[in-house]
Amino acid sequence: MSPDLQPEREFWAAHPGAALAGVDEAGRGCLAGPVVAAAVQFAEADAEALLRGPLAGANDSKQLSPARREALFEAIVREPRVRWAVGQASVGEIDALNILRATHLAMRRALEGLSARPDHALVDGLPVRGLPVPHTALVKGDARSLLIACASILAKVTRDRLCAALDARFPGYGFARHKGYGTRAHLEALRRLGPCPAHRRTFAPVLAVQEELPLPF
Repeated sequence: MSPDLQPEREFWAAHPGAALAGVDEAGRGCLAGPVVAAAVQFAEADAEALLRGPLAGANDSKQLSPARREALFEAIVREPRVRWAVGQASVGEIDALNILRATHLAMRRALEGLSARPDHALVDGLPVRGLPVPHTALVKGDARSLLIACASILAKVTRDRLCAALDARFPGYGFARHKGYGTRAHLEALRRLGPCPAHRRTFAPVLAVQEELPLPF
């Protein structure tokens, strides 16, 4: 399945002239670093030309190579017909709120960061609490909606770049390689070095190290 404009067309058919955005997140399942969300908006009048032109090939970020993600990221952020914004929730907020509420907070911040607030949002996954506009949740939305696919790319590339910066600040964990996910190499480094300030202290593998329990490998 490749994203197209079907969800957008259905919304615009029911709400002519309404402003629509797509929202997605990256990093929810990681052991370290912030959770990042992005919001992307373009006008109905520009949608077909963008699909055929600079946004052609946009897809769920997990289905794209790193090089293709980077190229599409640059195409999205440089395209004058596209509005976009990125929001984050910090490691401290994740530990204080829990990852679900922190993810919703990052999505809210992304929508609030748009230069003009949309009338409605298409959101990847399940319904979200606390968004500043009404929304429609689409399971596998990043593979169905062009707006959500573009948001997926912005969130993923932004978070990958943040992880590269964490790798420089906290060497030895391999953040630039595994991007904070709980890979075997990451768990081994966690056991060897202990948690660093970028780790989510409430996540089970990090808790296990703090409490000197065996890690799951």
